[in-house]
Amino acid sequence: MILLHDIDPIALGLGPLQVHWYGIMYLLGFGLAWWLGNRRVRAGRLPGVNEQGYGDLLFYAMLGVVLGGRIGYVFFYAFGDLLKDPLMLFRIWEGGMSFHGGLIGVVVACWWWSRRHRLHLFDTVDFVAPLVPPGLGFGRLGNYIGGELFGKPTEAGWGVVFPRAPEFAGWSAEQIKAEFATGALDKFARHPSQLYQAALEGLVMFAVLWWFSRRPRPRYAVSGMFALLYGCFRFLVEFVRVPDQQIGYLAFDWLTMGQVLSLPLIGLGLFWLWLSRRSPTLAAAH
Repeated sequence: MILLHDIDPIALGLGPLQVHWYGIMYLLGFGLAWWLGNRRVRAGRLPGVNEQGYGDLLFYAMLGVVLGGRIGYVFFYAFGDLLKDPLMLFRIWEGGMSFHGGLIGVVVACWWWSRRHRLHLFDTVDFVAPLVPPGLGFGRLGNYIGGELFGKPTEAGWGVVFPRAPEFAGWSAEQIKAEFATGALDKFARHPSQLYQAALEGLVMFAVLWWFSRRPRPRYAVSGMFALLYGCFRFLVEFVRVPDQQIGYLAFDWLTMGQVLSLPLIGLGLFWLWLSRRSPTLAAAH
């Protein structure tokens, strides 16, 4: 079945103030992380830390996501634009966030918070890891609603026609709808790669990590599972996702920046899982 992407990215308009669905997705992700994290804190999964302490951790993590995500995007995907216009680094409202940069930002935030609470960094990261996938899933839904980061053309008999795709440059919304109604645009259907990522990085990763972390695991194990799963899922989905226009393919007409950045995560995930075999287990407080 071929669908036409026809979703307004603006959820609510109040005069000059416009609330975008993408921003709402971020709030949902942080809200769910707050609720799930407090459940784990009350269960004693981070000994010596109360709900107020976890609230501080979540605040720092939010800053890490936003600052790290923006800085990572600019340096990984738009460094040339930064050299021409350094101020573009601060224009977050123009779009452009990187998961890998946001991940680095969260780890830095966890390190800062862990030092203050005299905890091992990876005890904190292991605690946080299962709380991240819902935010990733909501973020990818936000990408889909915005009609961005779509996939490659598909001939599978199903897919989504994205009006923001380059083949529709200069077309009006009315023209696209009229042509779609005749079936003339079915050949332009693309993989909804945002939904693939929402399912894999959001739903599947959350189910696996939440189940895996239900009982205390050795240090590094949960972080390793997170890194391994995300790296593998992202690497695979990149095969059906359009690479960033300003970069394109890096090699072999298929290797993307997203895949290059995911390879270290796969390696780290395997290394941390191996390291966890000889690491202590943080017992839950009662």
